Amino acid sequence: MACIGGSAVKATVLVVDDSPEIQRYLRTLLELDSYRVIAVGNGYEALEILRHQVAEVVLLDMQMPGMDGLEVLRRIQDLCPKVKVIMCSGVDDAEKVCQALSLGANAYIVKPVRHLYLSAAVERCLHNLPATPPKENRNPQLFVMPSPIRAAHANLLANFKS
Repeated sequence: MACIGGSAVKATVLVVDDSPEIQRYLRTLLELDSYRVIAVGNGYEALEILRHQVAEVVLLDMQMPGMDGLEVLRRIQDLCPKVKVIMCSGVDDAEKVCQALSLGANAYIVKPVRHLYLSAAVERCLHNLPATPPKENRNPQLFVMPSPIRAAHANLLANFKS
């Protein structure tokens, strides 16, 4: 395990999002948990990174210009099937969630992302655990932030943008 700033780095997380503000926000949250973070703005860059570097987890936006998150997910599954993928989207659409999970996503988080939910999803992916306990969720791979929390957290994210 490498050390950065005196704390042990747990794993590498590749953040794929076309918004620089979201990239910066997610990087901050993940670095607070001692993850090494690589951030890119589109699926093409993500696939190039994965060809040359190791990332244990990919945090992947669903809606991006060029190649959408589902297509990137398909290509990640072909390129490096052992990499865990957490889909991250502002779209709270059950059909998209099911589609992502059926394509191999390990979890699905709805934006705005709350630190607690992100931390739990990444940890559970790294330890091959379901995203939420089965008692709390009929689909143990589904990890979606409740709507009231999303609304309150949207204000925090808006204040984070500088």
